[in-house]
Amino acid sequence: MPTKRLCVTPVHFNHLTTMKDTKTSNPSIKKLGNFKRQAVKVSQEELVKTEYLDHRKLLPVVVQPSVKDLNLATWAANNRQFIENNLLKHGGILFRDFPIHGVADFENFIKAVSGELLEYSYRSTPRSHVSGNIYTSTEYPAEQSIPLHNEMAYSRQWPMKIGFHCVQPAEQGGETPIADSRKVFQGIDPIIREKFIQKQVMYVRNYGNGLDLPWQNVFQTTEKLQVEEYCHNQNIEFDWYGQDGLKTHQVCQAVAKHPQTGEMVWFNQAHLFHVSNLNPSVREGLLAGFKEEELPRNAYYGDGSPIETSVLDEIRKIYQQEAITFSWQAGDILFLDNMLACHGRNPFAGSRKVLAGMAEPFSQ
Repeated sequence: MPTKRLCVTPVHFNHLTTMKDTKTSNPSIKKLGNFKRQAVKVSQEELVKTEYLDHRKLLPVVVQPSVKDLNLATWAANNRQFIENNLLKHGGILFRDFPIHGVADFENFIKAVSGELLEYSYRSTPRSHVSGNIYTSTEYPAEQSIPLHNEMAYSRQWPMKIGFHCVQPAEQGGETPIADSRKVFQGIDPIIREKFIQKQVMYVRNYGNGLDLPWQNVFQTTEKLQVEEYCHNQNIEFDWYGQDGLKTHQVCQAVAKHPQTGEMVWFNQAHLFHVSNLNPSVREGLLAGFKEEELPRNAYYGDGSPIETSVLDEIRKIYQQEAITFSWQAGDILFLDNMLACHGRNPFAGSRKVLAGMAEPFSQ
């Protein structure tokens, strides 16, 4: 987390059979010499084929090469509108079976489609820097699941695009489930939805207790003045306490309108930040040692009133109903419109390496 069915038409050649008379030459053979070979032009769209993993679900659309050794970044640069149209329609594209030879190919693909990648600032989860602005996916313990969410929906600025590259799939599990944020919005009880729209969501974070990311990691600086400047610019209330403690409050959107399609999407992380998201034993242990207002992170309605756990459970249920899961293959790139599609992570066994990159900053 800070943290846009075609196929190549075969060209058939008729085999010409000629017979040469031993006594006389065939004039038709001489005529063949007047013909010049014509270059066969193949359109950019004919270089790939599209399909669905499940025809009952249109997310993600799968794009695969129809010719050998097709460079994804080069093809993507020539087909940005094709990619954008499919992202706006489906929410996500799975690029599969392209020759991806390392992190540079992944980074070049995102640049070809969406320009320069974004630095992962105002972080919410632990990640490691890999190269440029490519990071590891969230580094939570393998046995933990990460609920579906839109990247950085806990802030007022977020990337419009996010890409994931599977370097090594897990031996078991480790899928990255995705869901259509439009369907999540539509599936939530209108009464619940309206209350969130009216009140919005307040995120409260306490840094410096050793239980969550330190503020130096979250804000990517060791200078308190830089933290304060960022908070002022983002309308984040902050308080320094103790020797090195920091507490922040920020009220953000609960839903959002997509700037291109005009569609409404469910767009917040209340269900992740809220204390009810913790394992019951962990939650009980934290509440035994800390007051609620001292917890590393929590979520409230925008007016500071508590969000009912039953309401969040209902929202989590909708996410689960809309979840689409597929198995990673080495070399896969999953590219999402971050507002139209949310993502998560399933528990896994064995080694797993999935990288992430973000692009196209947007402010509501």
